[in-house]
Amino acid sequence: MKCAARLKNSILFLLIPVLVLSGCSSGKQKAVSSETVYTAPAFADVTFDETAAAGQDGILIDLSHTALGYVGVSAEVEGKLKFQVLFGSSTYTYDLPSDGTPTFFCLQSGNGSYTFQVMKNTTGNKYVKLYDTKADVTLQDEFQPFLRPSQYVNYSADSECVKKAEELASGASDQLDVVNAVFDYIQKNITYDQEKADTVQSGYLSDPDETLSTGKGICFDYAALATAMLRSEGIPVKMIFGYVTGDIYHAWNMFYTDETGWVAVKYEVSGDTWQRLDLTFSAGGV
Repeated sequence: MKCAARLKNSILFLLIPVLVLSGCSSGKQKAVSSETVYTAPAFADVTFDETAAAGQDGILIDLSHTALGYVGVSAEVEGKLKFQVLFGSSTYTYDLPSDGTPTFFCLQSGNGSYTFQVMKNTTGNKYVKLYDTKADVTLQDEFQPFLRPSQYVNYSADSECVKKAEELASGASDQLDVVNAVFDYIQKNITYDQEKADTVQSGYLSDPDETLSTGKGICFDYAALATAMLRSEGIPVKMIFGYVTGDIYHAWNMFYTDETGWVAVKYEVSGDTWQRLDLTFSAGGV
C-alpha cells in the first residue's frame, strides 16, 4: 500500500470530507462523580493457538478466535506466499511470511461464511493453492474486528504508541475526548514524508512505533498510528484504502461513535454513525 508522490500536490483539489473524532460503546465505563473520567477496557489482544489450528505441510490456520473478529495464520514454506480471505464476491489478498511467524487478519466483512486459503507463487504473477479451509463466523459484536492488532496495524500492549495513547487519554472524560487528543497529537507531531512517498515499494507495512519515533510518515503511517493508538484505548477503528482524485492511492480511517455529536474548529462529528478521519490531509494544513 502506498501514497502516490503527487499526494501533497493534489490535496487542494480534493473535496475534503467532514473529519471524525469518535468512539463506540465497546465496554468503556465512565466514573459517576463530580467529574467524569474515561476508563479504557482491558487491552484487546490477538493470540495464536497452535493446538486449535489446522493445516498441512507447514501451514496452520487458527480459527478459534473468529468470534473475536480475527484469524491467525502460520506458514513455514519455501517461496513467496499470499493469504486470501474470501467472503461473498469479495477477495482480500495479503502477503504472508514464510518463516512460520504467526500473522493475524481481521474479519472485516462481519458475520457470514468465509473461505481462507494460502497461495504459493510459481512463476511471474501466478500462484497455486496450498491449503484452504472454511468457517461460518458469528462475531461477539460488530466492532470486534476493529479493536485489535493485525498485520496492517501491528502493535502490542508494550508498544510505545500504546503508552502514548494511554498518556493522552489520561485527562479524557469520554471517548470523543480520547479521539480528539490522539487526533491533535498526530496532526501536530507527524509530518508527511515526501521522500518515502516517492520510493515506497508495493507490499509496504507500517510500523506505528517507528512513525511515532521518527515523527514522519506517509498516509499509511498516519492511518496505522491513529488506528493502533485508538484501538488500544478500546475505540473501534477501520483502516480504509482506496483511490482519491482518480489515480492517487490513499489510506485513511473510520471511527464509530454512539455518543452525542462533537464539534471543534473545522471538524464536526455526528453521533451513532461511522465517520471519516483523514490525518494525512489535516496534518498538511488543508
